[in-house]
Amino acid sequence: MNLLFKFLVFYFAMSLVNAIATENFSAKAKNLFEQKKYDESKFLFQRNIVFNPKDAESYLYLAKIYNFEENEREEIKYLKTALLLQPDNEEAMYMLIDIELKKSNFSEVKKLTKNFKIICSNLCDKTSRINERLKNIEVKVESKQ
Repeated sequence: MNLLFKFLVFYFAMSLVNAIATENFSAKAKNLFEQKKYDESKFLFQRNIVFNPKDAESYLYLAKIYNFEENEREEIKYLKTALLLQPDNEEAMYMLIDIELKKSNFSEVKKLTKNFKIICSNLCDKTSRINERLKNIEVKVESKQ
């Protein structure tokens, strides 16, 4: 019984330390990101994901960092992971729509925009901008044909 009690105390203590460390990584990483210290913040966000693999916010920030680094492949990977973990993350969805617009992937933009309209709460004003950009691209494509 005494051994079981010691094990439980140890387990809860380690869980508490892990939770504090994870929160500390995230807060420090956000602070570094705001200071435009992208390499350092990337390292901390990646480390945060090791301890908290379901933290959609860390994936979103990593996508932002890869956007700054112009690494579209990694940006898309992290945006899709953020959306997988948090399907109503409108910022991640908007960033993905923007990428698909640049690639002229109309069908994907329309699908994402439909979902974006459902989930938007803070970025709803972006919907008209998306539709306008989509129309402009469609007009350019039609005029070339």
